[in-house]
Amino acid sequence: MSSDMCTHRPRVGRLRPAALGALLAAAAVLLSGCGGDSADRASAQTGSSAPASSSAKGMEDMEGMSRTDMGDPSATPADKVAGATVVKAAFKLLDTRPPGMDGVEGTAWLAQGSKGTTVTVSLTGLKPGASYMAHLHAQHCSAGNGGEHFQFEKGGATTPPNEVHLMFTADKTGMGMTTVNNSRKTGEDAVAIVVHPSEAQDNRIACADFDF
Repeated sequence: MSSDMCTHRPRVGRLRPAALGALLAAAAVLLSGCGGDSADRASAQTGSSAPASSSAKGMEDMEGMSRTDMGDPSATPADKVAGATVVKAAFKLLDTRPPGMDGVEGTAWLAQGSKGTTVTVSLTGLKPGASYMAHLHAQHCSAGNGGEHFQFEKGGATTPPNEVHLMFTADKTGMGMTTVNNSRKTGEDAVAIVVHPSEAQDNRIACADFDF
């Protein structure tokens, strides 16, 4: 459609009602070809899109959380917590991992003691400079790649302290590590931990089972 047609504005001042209605309808068609159609398509795409993914929902839930709520690389790692009972688990790759993650390896530790629960993750083979998250899960890796997040109060808040989240950034070598502490003990109910890119919780990279 030419720009002249898009800039044309019909004169309607002295037309009879019937002619006026027809002319207004024609003008609407012209205007739809000058950008209204693309706007309608955008609106339709928004309206017809699938419900927000767990990744989008998860990132919304993270708003307002401080970095220390989801890990501190300089904190005492779980396997070094004095007087705590520690379990160790090796990460295994999941089929849901995004491209380029075939070389990811790592270990997770979960300690429970007088300070509650401390969790540490350490992974290599990540994308340098990329941000990642890990969560404790209530099911083993073989059950839906860990199933839902572990929660101290089921059905409660999806953010810490009701859940245990770890966020970290891979260094220039692709290594990422962090530790987080929660004042409550998970007992034997948090049986796995899953890691994924921060912006894509559905693309689970690896999972590790805790053997209590």
